[in-house]
Amino acid sequence: MTDELSIRVERSFTAISPESWSRLSGASKTCGTLAYNPFVSHAFLSSLEESGSADAHTGWLGHHLMLETDRGELVGALPGYLKSHSQGEYVFDHGWADAFERAGGRYYPKLQCSIPFTPATGPRLLVAEGLQRLPIQSAIAESLKEVVRRLGISSAHITFVPDEEIGVFEMDGYLHRTDQQFHFINDGYADHEAFLETLASRKRKALRKERRAALENGISIDWLTGRDLTERIWDQFFKFYMDTGGRKWGRPYLTRKFYSLIGERMADDILLVMAKRDGRYIAGAINFIGGDTLYGRHWGCIEDHPFLHFEVCYHQAIDFALSKGLKRVEAGAQGEHKLARGYLPVTTHSAHYVAHAGLRRAIGDYLARERADVEQMSELLTEHSPFRKGERQQED
Repeated sequence: MTDELSIRVERSFTAISPESWSRLSGASKTCGTLAYNPFVSHAFLSSLEESGSADAHTGWLGHHLMLETDRGELVGALPGYLKSHSQGEYVFDHGWADAFERAGGRYYPKLQCSIPFTPATGPRLLVAEGLQRLPIQSAIAESLKEVVRRLGISSAHITFVPDEEIGVFEMDGYLHRTDQQFHFINDGYADHEAFLETLASRKRKALRKERRAALENGISIDWLTGRDLTERIWDQFFKFYMDTGGRKWGRPYLTRKFYSLIGERMADDILLVMAKRDGRYIAGAINFIGGDTLYGRHWGCIEDHPFLHFEVCYHQAIDFALSKGLKRVEAGAQGEHKLARGYLPVTTHSAHYVAHAGLRRAIGDYLARERADVEQMSELLTEHSPFRKGERQQED
């Protein structure tokens, strides 16, 4: 590419055309370099903003980095938000903020380059299809540091970065942080029974018993996607989300309008797993369908039943992924209870640029120790996986 490149910060996602965004690899189903990731799609990101879920009023002021040619052609991008708090991120830096502010610094606002309320790994350094990826990615990473300096803010944080991008940030001097999630990996299983056969006998029997118990009391399960996602269904699911989210987080993040917008714009990328009893839905989980991955996000219920959460969120997700030939299920943040259900520890990555040299050194020292702890814990958990010895190795 011989064109001059420059970075522009776009504050409103609605000002970005869906057509230009769809040419970024991974952000649409038409670009084949990367598997489609629904969370970096124009439909998802614009719905968060337009619904009032992630906007200036909720502390997520859009600061999307747009790398463009001198002809105005979009060649790369990095979704970002100027934030006045650290809520809804799932990579916790409250301790860093407290320490810096006790020392007289000002941690907020900061730049958060992630998908709001979504602890799912996916492309961050987006590159237009057909271009060399590394030069564009490096230009975006370097430009992000310049934006931090220009704004006079403390830091930039890029979370849930894929393995193939974290090295770009490290080469540009960003700090590297790791954490851990639990993912189901499809080894080409024909069905759920074929998967269960790879488990130790005791674990296999326990899961079969758990699944039977979850559907006692006359409970049945429906998979809803595409045209099934009517406004009436969203009303019912939102009731579950508000009830459980209110008890779990205090204030749920997503508005009712958000569900209407994604139902209108990306219904074929959504799977609702809904539990029904006595003719009405009593619980449900929302999943997003990527090119090769099913992403479990959140669940809610209005009735409590033993093991129903595990059935709706984890077992049914595996069933769906196997039925569609998807390579993995990402079931969200944390949750060591997932291990017993065939979800293995997987390392997640984030990159951090901290402008203040002293704070950067202190955080760097901390992260070196934290990475060692994460690796050690992952090895320990893998030893206690439900698989028969030799059936499954740890996923990096």
